[in-house]
Amino acid sequence: MVVEVCANSYLSALNAQRAGAHRIELCSELVIGGITPSYGLIKRVIQSVSIPVFALIRPRSGNFTYSDDEFEIMKYDIAKCKEMGCAGIVSGLLNQDNSIDFERTKTLVDLARPLPFTFHRAFDWVTDPRKALQQLIELGVDRVLTSGQERSSEEGIALISELKAYAEGRIGILPGGGINPNNVHRFKQAGFTEIHVSASTTEVVNEPPRIPMNSKKFFDETLAVYSDKNNIAAIVSAFK
Repeated sequence: MVVEVCANSYLSALNAQRAGAHRIELCSELVIGGITPSYGLIKRVIQSVSIPVFALIRPRSGNFTYSDDEFEIMKYDIAKCKEMGCAGIVSGLLNQDNSIDFERTKTLVDLARPLPFTFHRAFDWVTDPRKALQQLIELGVDRVLTSGQERSSEEGIALISELKAYAEGRIGILPGGGINPNNVHRFKQAGFTEIHVSASTTEVVNEPPRIPMNSKKFFDETLAVYSDKNNIAAIVSAFK
């Protein structure tokens, strides 16, 4: 069994290696599903661990339908991650109707070569998972990370197993989402050779601050957060 740890920090990456994990998917801000980690974090982790480090390429939270500018950022990030020594790329793009963005995904897969490419849990939003899987096989994607279109991979194990049977080894199926010591045996018994876990815990590091630095209204997957041009202009104008 290959255990991939979704590590959201330097400490998480070190803990993954120390605990015997086989691979790291490095990201930031796991609370919003993960976004592209900083170059400093990538560099430090690669220097400090001996297991492969795959980098998540996701320019923002929210959906997986990206603007032309966001797509350019993703392309730049992949090129930079290759230059820095990442062992693989994890990304995914969808159209407005949540079908696979075939052409843009092809561009990213080709750009990532010779590194392996994992299509991440954007797959769990597609409306036709079997058609989407066939498209990813045609694109040469190496593996698909999925919870079986359920809130946890334990709930979605039937679909994940069905996708594995359909794939017939042409693409890897990587179960991920809620796998823990109490249910990992189900995936081993089902014949999976790789699993994806975060194995997250929480630790209180300080008392609630008088002035919080987070905004609860932004922790909503139905929203895309961006800086509004008109608001900025009004602020600039008022500050003159």
